[in-house]
Amino acid sequence: MRELLQSTTAYQTLLRDAKKGELSHATLVVFPDAKYLRALLRECATAYFYGDSRKESLVLSEGYSECRFFPSVGGKLTVDDGAAIVEESLLRPLEGEKKLFVLDEFHNASVRVQNKLLKILEEPPQGVFFLLGATADFSVLPTVLSRVKKLEVAPFQEEQIKRALLRNFPTARRQEESASACGGIYSVAEELLSGGGKSFRLAEEFLLGKEREKTCRNLGDGKDGEKQAFFSAVRLILRDALMVKTGNARYVSADSQAVNEVANAYPVGALVASLEYVTEAEKEIKFNANFGQCAHVLAIRMEEEKKKWQKLS
Repeated sequence: MRELLQSTTAYQTLLRDAKKGELSHATLVVFPDAKYLRALLRECATAYFYGDSRKESLVLSEGYSECRFFPSVGGKLTVDDGAAIVEESLLRPLEGEKKLFVLDEFHNASVRVQNKLLKILEEPPQGVFFLLGATADFSVLPTVLSRVKKLEVAPFQEEQIKRALLRNFPTARRQEESASACGGIYSVAEELLSGGGKSFRLAEEFLLGKEREKTCRNLGDGKDGEKQAFFSAVRLILRDALMVKTGNARYVSADSQAVNEVANAYPVGALVASLEYVTEAEKEIKFNANFGQCAHVLAIRMEEEKKKWQKLS
């Protein structure tokens, strides 16, 4: 996983800036993979102490006194955290001349917390740096964005994901499908592999009208990663079914039997519309819409499209 994280533009940019002595006093890393955001921040934090293997090792274990991580794993930045950060930033480093504060999941920080950190982000004491991490920047205040250098991490390439899966899960099935379906987000690829390809099986049943209500209900109670993996699997099967329908079967990466069944069940127009509906459903989920309802509405819209295009053909 480290190899994948160190290939990101964020890590490479920070490492280059560190070597040149041009590190910005405040940097925001935008990385869409929530599961591995903190891991990426740890890798990026080592760049601030480039050349000192002991410090780099301590940073990776979150055990270096001059590199503080907030909040605790699984926590959320609080006003008290903000006050502690401001207070500690005024103290001189006990070792060396550099102090780094790493703020994880900044997209979840309240407006009050962000406002409390504004001044220190704009004018930190000499030798004090801030590294912020977020899965998206729409919830980060414009006043904060104007005070930081933003580094956006693009989704990984399919081949990068595939190589990582082969390294980490050499005996797993459906690695190529998972790499193709995950949208460049490694944790989604992992979730797609879990349970022997459970997400793909659920997606196939959903698209073919088998136990849709049960699928929606069960996934509604599941983890966010399971929901994201489900939508990714649905999209891949729809895309591959469209490839089959348009004479491009050689590009299919999902299970051929399931893809052929979906291709036989859906006209081309219905497949194109359904892909758009999946994207809309994912956006709604990101804004905290109820998963079960979104999946149910998606199923209804897809079925309507299928019937409409069947009548036209």
